Amino acid sequence: MKITVDTLARTDLQTAWDAYSNPDDIVRWNTASPDWHSPSSTVDLREGGRFNTRMEARDGSAGFDFGGTYTEVVPQSRLAYRMDDGREATVRFEEEAEGVRVHVTFDAEDQNPADMQRDGWQAILDSFARHVEAPGRL
Repeated sequence: MKITVDTLARTDLQTAWDAYSNPDDIVRWNTASPDWHSPSSTVDLREGGRFNTRMEARDGSAGFDFGGTYTEVVPQSRLAYRMDDGREATVRFEEEAEGVRVHVTFDAEDQNPADMQRDGWQAILDSFARHVEAPGRL
């Protein structure tokens, strides 16, 4: 099953693209809730390049690596990747009058209900939008 989430980031396309693919930005926005964070991230932004972001509970009780390989990189337009567990995802960036609409479509996993996965990925994407819209971010 595929799940799609999206958000409107009130910023320009270059800023949205850069923040989505830059490890220094990723560690600032890649969280679904205040009790989690991403202490590290690496990105080799090219087809065949790898990415990895460490996600951890702030209290140290849990953590995991979210990693994979890029299968498509079209600057300021589209990213596709295969996660380390074999699932696939695509990220599309579309300019709109109010900013940039970011769509993420991903293969659901089997351990958690679809609604829980959708809510988690949506929360992370909403955190991304807040990050790029923050005054003085640049």
